[in-house]
Amino acid sequence: MTEDLLCVENLKKYFNAQESAVIRSKSKVKAVDDISFTVKKGSVFALVGESGCGKSTTARLILKLIQPTGGKVYFEGKDLYSLSSSELVKTRRDIQMIFQDPYSSLNPRWSVEQILSEPLDTHRIGTRAERKKMVKDILEIVGLKEEDCQKYPHEFSGGQRQRIGIARALITHPKFVICDEPISALDVSIQAQIINLLKDLQKELNLTYLFITHDLRIVQFLCDMVGVMYLGKIVEIGSTEAIFKNPRHPYSQALFSAIPQPDPFKVKEEVTLEGDVPSPLNPPSGCRFHTRCQFAMPICSEEEPLLKIVDENHKCACHLL
Repeated sequence: MTEDLLCVENLKKYFNAQESAVIRSKSKVKAVDDISFTVKKGSVFALVGESGCGKSTTARLILKLIQPTGGKVYFEGKDLYSLSSSELVKTRRDIQMIFQDPYSSLNPRWSVEQILSEPLDTHRIGTRAERKKMVKDILEIVGLKEEDCQKYPHEFSGGQRQRIGIARALITHPKFVICDEPISALDVSIQAQIINLLKDLQKELNLTYLFITHDLRIVQFLCDMVGVMYLGKIVEIGSTEAIFKNPRHPYSQALFSAIPQPDPFKVKEEVTLEGDVPSPLNPPSGCRFHTRCQFAMPICSEEEPLLKIVDENHKCACHLL
């Protein structure tokens, strides 16, 4: 069996809500609420769901950019939350992130060479001459030129800036890369280039990705496993093939029915969700999706469903199963 590189167990993150006339100071925003999943070495795991469901918060928890309310994250068998500061710095060399906005994530006052050299300086990798060569090599790998070293972020297009962001994430030779909606800020014509680049790099460098996205077409093309999130919970998880072939949760069915159909003559049944997403300050009791589910039963508002095995490599949290 393939080795588990990352293991997330019962992860939670509650934020204190700001006090106002209608919100009490003790209220909690349950951004991530008791989720668990594993990522196999060399695979691509996708987290999908609408805005505000907790995908990016999960990514930041894995990187320990924010402290969890509860739960554990294991990387290569090591509990990230119990590591000392020095051990965490060493581990972060193996865990990197590609951010959503390639402009705001790059220092506008630094040249490309300075941006790409910073991770090498932080982790004390190589001599000065070796670092210069590593910067030139990684630029070539992501499709940029050696003369781009002395340019600044504003001198590049959006797609080129994202290539710089990818180069910065890969220059320390990480084992695990979190891609937080890396193409959502790019033109459609550039998106395909970046996705193909990420796919090629994943094979060439034997990388493992956690891919966060809204675009389900990319998930089908790039990812091996999918976790569907709704209001801080994972409601369905399984192999890409299993979930795309037969989504079992009503929310997943609505998501996948919204994928654009390239064949204009093929009739596709669409599932329309009614109502607004509930507030994470006061999530519904029982199943959090029951307020928008057309199949809701009395038990759905009373008891929270647990993830159950519905097929090989496929789990779903729904009382209908």
